[in-house]
Amino acid sequence: MLKQLYIKNFTLIDTLDIPFNPGFSVITGETGAGKSIILGAINLLLGQRADVKSIKSNNSKCVIEAHFDISRYNMQDFFTSNNIDYDANDCILRRELNSSGKTRAFINDTPVPLNLMRMLGQQLIDIHSQHQNLLLNEEDFQLNVVDIIAKDKSVLLKYKEHFNAYKNAKKAVDKLCKEIEENKKNEDYIRFQLKELTEAELKDGMQEELEHESEKLSHVEEIKTALYSAGTSLSSYESESNIIDKVKEASRSIDSITDIYPEIKSISERLESCFIELKDISDEINSEADNIEFDPSRLEQINSQLDKIYSLEQKYHVTTISDLLNIQDNLEKQISHIDNSDEELAQLKSEEERLLKECENIADELTAVRKEAAKVVEKEMRDRLIPLGIPNVRFSISIENKNICEDGHDRVSFLFSANTSIPMQPVAQVASGGEIARVMLSLKAMISGAVKLPTIIFDEIDTGVSGKIAEKMGDIMQEMGKANRQVISITHLPQIAAKGTTHYKVFKEETENGTTSRMQILDKKERIKEIAQMLSGSEISNAAINNAKELLKTL
Repeated sequence: MLKQLYIKNFTLIDTLDIPFNPGFSVITGETGAGKSIILGAINLLLGQRADVKSIKSNNSKCVIEAHFDISRYNMQDFFTSNNIDYDANDCILRRELNSSGKTRAFINDTPVPLNLMRMLGQQLIDIHSQHQNLLLNEEDFQLNVVDIIAKDKSVLLKYKEHFNAYKNAKKAVDKLCKEIEENKKNEDYIRFQLKELTEAELKDGMQEELEHESEKLSHVEEIKTALYSAGTSLSSYESESNIIDKVKEASRSIDSITDIYPEIKSISERLESCFIELKDISDEINSEADNIEFDPSRLEQINSQLDKIYSLEQKYHVTTISDLLNIQDNLEKQISHIDNSDEELAQLKSEEERLLKECENIADELTAVRKEAAKVVEKEMRDRLIPLGIPNVRFSISIENKNICEDGHDRVSFLFSANTSIPMQPVAQVASGGEIARVMLSLKAMISGAVKLPTIIFDEIDTGVSGKIAEKMGDIMQEMGKANRQVISITHLPQIAAKGTTHYKVFKEETENGTTSRMQILDKKERIKEIAQMLSGSEISNAAINNAKELLKTL
């Protein structure tokens, strides 16, 4: 329920801070006084697009803030899931607009994205303006009305879960069909690529090994020369500088004095160790020199393999064998996919058909529930419309089958006739403006009994009606305002204005800073005067005063 509305520097409003009460309230005022401005400010709290032109002249910022009591509506989950402080007795929505065009939204002083404010706002306030009568043209709106009365939320949720599963299965089938078609176009080329890579017999590390062996075979003479030179230096008997013999000789010399000069023993041991190590190195060098041979055929084979690897890497725009092996693996999968696609497609189609059948079964459940609800809506709408001056009304709901979609397979249409001689047709096509207003009010009244919506605002829903019919419409809105609901009607009709528990007047006032829109709560005397003026115009007659008192039942 809306408790307080604060508006600062918005269009013609400099400052407005006004409380709102539960029950049925009315807002009146001359055309152009600023009623639509107040409604526009509330719409900004519901996430409507902001325009810097809305900022009052000579100001850099406007603020709209509303306080709500949401203690009866179990909304804590919304605040918890969005990490916003929760205060059931004082929920605050605030919107700020700067002259730079920047806009900010807040819920309980927490900055939030505008779409989050919109989500919450739509749960707090339902604004019904004249353009919303166009909803009677929309199938979704009519279906939603039936679903609200049917209270089929659990069935609809179950259906949507199955429908989403069916939709995903259908997407998988469509995707596989496209892949099969595309793969079959490229099958020959894919098989050629796979054969080319498979025949290369690629292995991880293969390129590095081949490059190393190629390098070695290309420098055999250089390697043999270096090994021979080293071997000769270490152990050749023909060399005067034979290192091993000299180390051995040094070792013997030192060893001969260890008994008389024990301090030298560690050096003797190290020399012995050096001799053994050098002897071992010499043997290995000689062995390497004996084993390495120039093999031109092997070098040719290696270089041929490397050329093939380099060519494949260049062709597939990669730099390693590992990358080529990944490509080979993907090609193998594609070929496997092609070879097994018919079986895979059959399985996916079978799953799609199974899910479609489940959806159809649950959709049939929805249809049955909706048809029962449609009977309730038909009766209640007739009961509501007859007192509203349509004594011969016929109202029926047509539910026809359509292709399965997100809300089932029902096409809903509201059929209407105000006269016995005219056959029923879709309501938006045959109802007059006044009749549509009464139909929409009746629908809203019926829905409000089934949905917990804190605040409903009617913006001149009474257009096209007057007299007793207006009074009956006022009675309906007054009844809607009971049972912990809040209904606010912006109206030009005195019959409706007199039904309000609280009466607000919007008016313009000339100040030193220009024209300003004001809003105030009227007391009993002020209400009589306002309603009398609505009855007679600017010149208030005694008859109008008496008529106003009669409407207000204050005599």
